[in-house]
Amino acid sequence: MAASSSGYSRMFCKLRKYANKSQSLYHIDTFNFVIRTIWISGSKTQLQPKVHAKSLPQMVGVVGLEIHAQIQSTSKLFSGSHVRFLAPPNSLVSHFDASLPGTLPVLNRRCVEAAVLTGLALNCTINKKSLFDRKHYFYADMPAGYQITQQRVPIAVDGILVYSHFEGRKRNQVVTKSVKIKQIQLEQDSGKSLHDDERSQTLIDLNRAGVGLMELVMEPEMCCGEEAAAAVRELQLILQALGTCQANMAEGQLRVDANVSVHRPGEPLGVRTEVKNINSVRHLAKAIDYEIQRQMEVLQSGGTVLNETRAFDSKSGNTIPMRDKEGLQDYRFMPEPNLPPLFVYESEASVPGGVDPAQAVVIDRLSTQLPELPSVKRTRLVETHGILQEHSFTLVSEDGLMDYFESVVQMTKAEPRKVIGWVIKELMGNLNSQSLKVSQSPISPCALAELINLVESGQISSSTAKQVFQEMWKAPEKKVGQIVKEQDLWMINDKEELQKICQRVVDSHPEEVQIIRRGNKKVLNKLMGEVQRETKGRTDPVKVRAILEKMVS
Repeated sequence: MAASSSGYSRMFCKLRKYANKSQSLYHIDTFNFVIRTIWISGSKTQLQPKVHAKSLPQMVGVVGLEIHAQIQSTSKLFSGSHVRFLAPPNSLVSHFDASLPGTLPVLNRRCVEAAVLTGLALNCTINKKSLFDRKHYFYADMPAGYQITQQRVPIAVDGILVYSHFEGRKRNQVVTKSVKIKQIQLEQDSGKSLHDDERSQTLIDLNRAGVGLMELVMEPEMCCGEEAAAAVRELQLILQALGTCQANMAEGQLRVDANVSVHRPGEPLGVRTEVKNINSVRHLAKAIDYEIQRQMEVLQSGGTVLNETRAFDSKSGNTIPMRDKEGLQDYRFMPEPNLPPLFVYESEASVPGGVDPAQAVVIDRLSTQLPELPSVKRTRLVETHGILQEHSFTLVSEDGLMDYFESVVQMTKAEPRKVIGWVIKELMGNLNSQSLKVSQSPISPCALAELINLVESGQISSSTAKQVFQEMWKAPEKKVGQIVKEQDLWMINDKEELQKICQRVVDSHPEEVQIIRRGNKKVLNKLMGEVQRETKGRTDPVKVRAILEKMVS
């Protein structure tokens, strides 16, 4: 294989000259940069030791993303047709969606406002004037033969997305990174092609045709699947907080295309492949990592990476080729003749005369609607409640969990660090085991706070409280106190009764008592366990230890 750098080429020439003089043969391994010299003398062949020169830098992955986010709106981008998931096929199609002659697009203001809000949340520059274009291509699910998009001047540019992911052996070290947002553009979605292989036919459903999309283009600044997945997850949370996109990947509301290449640091970027329509964050990470490894292996074996479109097969965990992109497709972009330039205004004062300010898209007005974003929520949770940073990610990532946690904190006397254990371990453990959402929890924040307060006041023990929690889960109609009373789980606080129980345990374990008296204090834990078993966890370990220590001393 030819060397890729001029310095390496010069070294190769020098070695060849030296080989000619010494009648020796050199084998050069380009990737490992290992030189072997085989000296030939008569019938003997001597293999000289390997000479290791400075190795070439390791190849690294480069990842950029194109994300199509379905705008949360009741109607489509340019028509009044409703938007509804799993509606009967072709039941939500207007004349414009079907591209019947004489129909014209009417821009949905809600979609424009959603794009501006998203741009503001991602620190983008909002273009006061943006343009619509036609992108021509011919698919059966695109009746007009073109898509209306924003190729020349999109509605928002030059943003940034800050995201975090976990590293370290315990996955508890938070690493914060950022990726530039090149642009956000408004465009139409296509319909859906349903392929019937048995009958060798394709059916078309145009319910999705014309639905408003925001295409977000991220610069190639990520290096692996984990980073890309973390960025997409953060974007999901932002869009959901804004209410501009529900971002449910399972329903196709957020679709990701990953552009992947590999190169050595300091060298130009390699040939990229595009992995299309990835529909889950987990699949995104797997697809990118597989593709990076595949490209490295192709190059290391002397092959060439093709500029092609690939798909991710979730069953095999591999990417598979769909079509090559070597021949540049001519989309014949042209200005959309049926739509004038789109204007948005900085403030109501800048709205020109003759334009109703109530109908205009005003940036200042939308800025006041920006909610508390996920990164701000996490910072506030850590600073206000003193919880661990990784716990703040869990609270914000699960829909409704942060509100649940803060409601419990307000109604209980316990420290937030204690409450977080109940919410993440007990509550989420039960929810996940039954695939339930936080809103479907049979235990309300008020009921959990009541249970925690019983522990804090010393009326029940922590172990007992976990038993009560499971009973509350099975019978949410019962009050906490009712369950504790029915099962006789109140804490034993009577000193005389505690002493009698402890005395029985001491009397029934004479060997352990002797060991303790000889200095092995660890055995005392066994006696404490026996007391807890006899009382079904209804005793205070601190009080029990004090009584036992006095009895065996």
